[in-house]
Amino acid sequence: MIPTEEVSARRREIEYKLKQEELTLSFIKDSLEKSDQLTKNMVAILSSFESRLMKLENSIIPVYKQTENLQRLQENVEKTLSCLDHVISYYHVAKDTEKIIKEGPTGRLEEYLNCMDKIQKAVEYFQDNNPDSPELNRVKSLFERGKESLESEFRSLMTRHTKPVPPILILDLISGDDDMEPQEEMFLEHLPEGVLHDIICISGWLVENGRNQDFMTVYFQIRSVQLDRSIKGLKDHFRKNSSSTGVPYSPAIQNKRKDTPTKKPVKRPVLIPGHEHDLRVKHLSDALSDKHGPAAGRDDVFDIEIDAYIHCVSAFVKLAQSEYQLLTDIVPEHHQKKTFDSLIQESLDNLIMEGDNIVSAARKAIIRHDYSAVLTIFPILKHLKQMKPEFDQVLQGTAAGTKNKLPGLITSMETTGAKALEEFADNIKNDPDKEYNMPKDGTVHELTSNAILFLQQLLDFQETAGAMLASQETSSSASSYSSEFSRRLLSTYICKVLGNLQLNLLSKSKVYEDPALSAIFLHNNYNYILKSLEKSELIQLVAVTQKTAERSYRELIEQQIQTYQRSWLKVTDYILERNLPVFQPGVKLKDKERQMIKERFKGFNDGLEELCKIQKAWAIPDMEQRDKIRRAQKTIVKETYGAFLNRYGNVPFTKNPEKYIKYQVDQVGEMIEKLFDTSA
Repeated sequence: MIPTEEVSARRREIEYKLKQEELTLSFIKDSLEKSDQLTKNMVAILSSFESRLMKLENSIIPVYKQTENLQRLQENVEKTLSCLDHVISYYHVAKDTEKIIKEGPTGRLEEYLNCMDKIQKAVEYFQDNNPDSPELNRVKSLFERGKESLESEFRSLMTRHTKPVPPILILDLISGDDDMEPQEEMFLEHLPEGVLHDIICISGWLVENGRNQDFMTVYFQIRSVQLDRSIKGLKDHFRKNSSSTGVPYSPAIQNKRKDTPTKKPVKRPVLIPGHEHDLRVKHLSDALSDKHGPAAGRDDVFDIEIDAYIHCVSAFVKLAQSEYQLLTDIVPEHHQKKTFDSLIQESLDNLIMEGDNIVSAARKAIIRHDYSAVLTIFPILKHLKQMKPEFDQVLQGTAAGTKNKLPGLITSMETTGAKALEEFADNIKNDPDKEYNMPKDGTVHELTSNAILFLQQLLDFQETAGAMLASQETSSSASSYSSEFSRRLLSTYICKVLGNLQLNLLSKSKVYEDPALSAIFLHNNYNYILKSLEKSELIQLVAVTQKTAERSYRELIEQQIQTYQRSWLKVTDYILERNLPVFQPGVKLKDKERQMIKERFKGFNDGLEELCKIQKAWAIPDMEQRDKIRRAQKTIVKETYGAFLNRYGNVPFTKNPEKYIKYQVDQVGEMIEKLFDTSA
């Protein structure tokens, strides 16, 4: 059983907890009542505030709307006033700009263009809004006048500041490709920077606002004249300097005098027409230095003309490139090619016409059989073909007729050159020569020296000459043209000329009545041909198709030497033992035997004297060959005569031995040593 005290304690504890809970509940109830009251009060406040806001809104909104309407009205008034001011300003444009337009754009281009823009806008306004307004006619008239002034200013600027490029600068430009470092590119400053800026501004305005392309015609006409004058000036400079000094001079780019004011070098050196450069003088090309001494005679003058033409071709390419660079800044892109085509026409036509004249002169030279004159087209053709890639690049985008002018000239030159080569070969074969034109001493014929000279001159233009020959070929090999094919064609051609020359020489040699002189003539010519081939690259070129050419000529030379030596048989036959009877020593000679010995000595003496007299006047220009033939002949005759003299010199065949034994062996050798020498 639980003790009574413990139960009482627990009861008291429980009662205490219940009272505490009742107090807590009572407190919570009071709090809830207070919260409800506060909530009711807040709701009442908010309801009152909402009511006041609604009253305020109902009062403000009408005021706000009225204010907004007033602001809109104010803005409309301001816009209206602004529009009125803007419209009124159009009516003042003519008055405000008329003075400037009348005075012109010179010296104040930017201000002038601003005025033109205002007039343009006024014209557009009246056309759109009031086409019947008299003010429209006024601003239109002013606009047209201003446009004409701009066109006039454009023409004036172009005319005043466009100058031919001095020849010295052109020569520098041409030689610049070789002289300048790769990163340095020269260009010409055709117009002062400020003038160019004004021209660009005027052209841009005329294109955009003037709707006028007449200025492009003005541009290409003025620049075309300048381009042509520049090239002609170079040609005149070439003639003048070549006639006075023998070589046209060109200043070098890099070495300027220390006292010459100059800016710091830049990567693109500027060459300015109209400003002379005080620079060191150098030769334009080694080829010209080798070619010209002081000019003298028609050939020198003609060479100068050819060199001048070659450099004018190079000048045209460089100047045309420079013109196109200038044109791109001034002429609209879609008009650039057509304008450039028109600009270069006169200069290009003059170059092509001059080239055609050279071709015509070459054709006339062919008719006269003056084939050396035809060689003048070879350096031109070579240069034209070298320049053709640059030509094609410069003329890219021009008309087909413009592009085809240079290829047409090249074809004409190739055809003329090929005809000249073929006719030269035929002329070598068929060249007639009268007896009085033949060298009396059997020396080298003029035909031989001319033919070899012609072939040697071709060496400088092997590729050009080969291309000429290839241009006339119709075979499949020609269609797949290559440098090797060209070389073989040229080798074949040279062999043909040499073959024709040999046939002609054989024919000419028959003019000589003396077979020995005929042999000397052929020997001299064959030897001259061989030596000339060996001294130049001709022998290597001939060997391309004729491997044994050198050996063949040596055999021909040896054959002619042997033929010549046979002329001495009529001398040595007198003293050959096989033609003499056998004499017994100590036996008295019979009269018949004595007479035979006398005849042999006399025949030898007479024959020796006659041959030495005749052959002394003959010529063998090659000292080595001359000594070789003398030495061989001297050995043969001296040995034969020595043996004869030893056998019969002491035989009593006559009472006057000095009458028959006129020469000792050494004397005979000395006589032969004087052969082929008129001064001996």
